[in-house]
Amino acid sequence: MAKSVTLADIAAKVGVSNVAVSKALSGKPGVSDEMRLKIKQVADELGYVTSASLRGTVVETGNIGVVIPENYYGYSTSFYGQLYEHVVRTLFDNKYYGILEILSEEDEKAEKSPIVMQDGKVDGLIFLGHLDKEYIQKMMKQTELPVFFLDTYASAIEFDTVISDGYHGMYLMTRYLIDQGHRKIGFVGNPDSTSSIMDRYWGYRKALREAGIPYDPSWEIHDRELKGKLYDKIEVPEVVLDAYACNCDLAAYRLIQSLEEVGYSVPEMVSVVGFDNFLPMGVVSDDRITSYEVNMERMAEVCVKSLIRKIKHKKYVSGVQIVTGRIVEKESVGRRR
Repeated sequence: MAKSVTLADIAAKVGVSNVAVSKALSGKPGVSDEMRLKIKQVADELGYVTSASLRGTVVETGNIGVVIPENYYGYSTSFYGQLYEHVVRTLFDNKYYGILEILSEEDEKAEKSPIVMQDGKVDGLIFLGHLDKEYIQKMMKQTELPVFFLDTYASAIEFDTVISDGYHGMYLMTRYLIDQGHRKIGFVGNPDSTSSIMDRYWGYRKALREAGIPYDPSWEIHDRELKGKLYDKIEVPEVVLDAYACNCDLAAYRLIQSLEEVGYSVPEMVSVVGFDNFLPMGVVSDDRITSYEVNMERMAEVCVKSLIRKIKHKKYVSGVQIVTGRIVEKESVGRRR
């Protein structure tokens, strides 16, 4: 029974963070003598057995925890499911194993620490996908484990993360539409739902401004709720524009469906571009969407190798690392004369 007692159990009982408990039990500075004594007493009462790592012996597990919010994980059929598979493969190539934990929306709101974070189960952590700023800050304070984030960004917080080049990528996609003669170009996505969509939105706006195209707020079409849940259908606006830059390929696919249902042909009448160059396998089938391909394999490699260097106390690139992609031309864009 003693083995089931965790640092989080002690922290909850005392009313302190996991980090404070870790410092108290390992004899590290950072807690008062009075608090250290209280934590040790509670640990004894609960029957906690101090792990080897807290006794001062560094024991590597060979495991890395990978935490994904449930709203963004859809097994191998989703973008994040595919990205997770690249992470696991890269970990294996570097002699580590990935332990997946799905973070529920309730636990994220309550700022609960992932189970995989506790008691020496892993050597480091990767948080994959969009997370609330408050949750990121709490997790950074709650653990002494080396942590990296993947496809996660939050302003005004210093943390180690690897992201795709959403801003410049969407700038290039919008410039591509402009170069094909399009001038009335809409944006499909909810910029307030994730930082990555916000980056893509401003890349789109930059391209319009550079080309001297006045932006009209009515050109923006939302494809999802604030928490990221996609709408089942994208409604066609009353005034259909020359072209649309979509924040992801699934949004582009659904927009094309809606346009064609009411008589607009793509690309003959309306041009559409996506982002990610990814559609969920087995869910939709449409290989004609011109898109910006995100290099998931490279993102996973940069994240994993940087985290391993951090674990081994070797020099690594801290802060934000951006991985570029490329435009993949297909059949959803026509030239406007």
